[in-house]
Amino acid sequence: MTTPFPYEPGSATGPVPPPQCPAHATGTGPGGLRRLFGPEAEADPAGLYEKLRAEHGTVAPVLMHGDVPAWLVLGHSENLHMTRTPSQFSRDSRRWRALQEGTVAPDHPLAPVFTWQPVCSFAEGATHERLRGAVTDSMARIDTRGVRRHINRYSNRLVNDFCKEGRTELVSQFAERLPMMVMCAIIGMPEEYNDRLVQAARDMTRGSETAVASNAYVIGALDRLVERRRKVPGEDFATWLVEHPAGLTDKEVSEHLRVVLIVAYETTTNLIANVLRMVLTDPRFRARLSGGHMTVPEAVEQTLWDEPPFTSVLGRWAVGDTELGGQQIKAGDALIVGIAPANTDPAVRPDLTASMEGNRAHLAFSSGPHECPGQDIGRAIADVGVDALLMRLPDLELSVEESQLSWVGNFVSRHLVELPASFAPSPEQEIDAEPLPAVSRARSQADWEVASPAMPRPAGTVPAGYAPGGAQAAAPHAPSDTPVAVPAQRSRPPKLWQAVVRWWNGH
Repeated sequence: MTTPFPYEPGSATGPVPPPQCPAHATGTGPGGLRRLFGPEAEADPAGLYEKLRAEHGTVAPVLMHGDVPAWLVLGHSENLHMTRTPSQFSRDSRRWRALQEGTVAPDHPLAPVFTWQPVCSFAEGATHERLRGAVTDSMARIDTRGVRRHINRYSNRLVNDFCKEGRTELVSQFAERLPMMVMCAIIGMPEEYNDRLVQAARDMTRGSETAVASNAYVIGALDRLVERRRKVPGEDFATWLVEHPAGLTDKEVSEHLRVVLIVAYETTTNLIANVLRMVLTDPRFRARLSGGHMTVPEAVEQTLWDEPPFTSVLGRWAVGDTELGGQQIKAGDALIVGIAPANTDPAVRPDLTASMEGNRAHLAFSSGPHECPGQDIGRAIADVGVDALLMRLPDLELSVEESQLSWVGNFVSRHLVELPASFAPSPEQEIDAEPLPAVSRARSQADWEVASPAMPRPAGTVPAGYAPGGAQAAAPHAPSDTPVAVPAQRSRPPKLWQAVVRWWNGH
């Protein structure tokens, strides 16, 4: 297909049925376009992507909730071009022709996703630089080691809740709870953590009837936090946004906190659930993990390829008439970043069963100027959380047949409903009663990935100051006058490390 949409809302094809109408239950809608929502799409999204790829190539016309048309970008290189070329494909949703014409209502189920807000993810140019700079600068102040201690503490606290039972449901009792506990601590509102906040965060991106109300609940909690931090600053992310030289308004601070909280929570919840499912169901993963040949961070990266936390993201609007993947895109058209289909594009991944170890070319966190700035926070929560769980319950096993697992969601994300597991009952672990450290720090952002897979290096070389397992080392046959680089973040006193270095150098 190389022509614009054969169907537009409100066109001569007839009135659009309401979202809850049984007419939406089928996989195709007006103009013969395939729907990205409904039972068929949710049951087999990968199959839908392949049908669209076969029918239209790397860019396909589709229908979102309410039969609103959009372009789903399936190709890996096409997604990279779209996300890296804001001059052609803007993040400003106010450009959407359907919104300008009033064919998409403000109470649309996906309104929390596409409604323009004064945040960096909807801005371009100088405004984007000012707002994103405030976010990235504030993130750079996070104490990575302190947060990893938060993650480990909260993980063990959650395991204590079910370790004596010998069984658990890992999605609701672990994957959905850990990210919110950690993010509330980072943002500066641990007192707001409760089941209602967890439920609201999951609901607001699902395109449900209650998504707008859930969004309002989250915003209310964040507005209260911003008001408190204007009066009483703290050592947390909210305070750093409030005090940043960019001079964010209360509304801008609140909306950025919402983006950070929800995106980090949603992606990390799905990531943890998907990693655990792979560990429990894929014999390659479990055998390699237990045999010591695959680390949890490597399992996380493979999962980001195979089952990304966000399957696709509505978030680009054509600045003018253009062409992408052989399709004629009109000014104001909506485009969807196809994360999951891009990760399975035959052009970059002809063999889906092949290991992607060491390859981070996936689009799990998008790309370009709007690439997720907090992706390493999500990786850290998944790395430390899953590792802590497996350390406590090394005999963890799936307690149902894999075929009984099910998913719900929409084109934005796919949620594992339940992951029942069993294990040998064990006693609760005593958790340090001392207060956890503050989340502020003055260290390198690279410290986030202390446990992440090393990048490929020439044979015979090692990372400066590191050895497998995190031990200090140099090359086995390094000359005695070769200095040993010592990482800035270590628990031993500096004087001790100086003595070690002097000893190593023969002084």
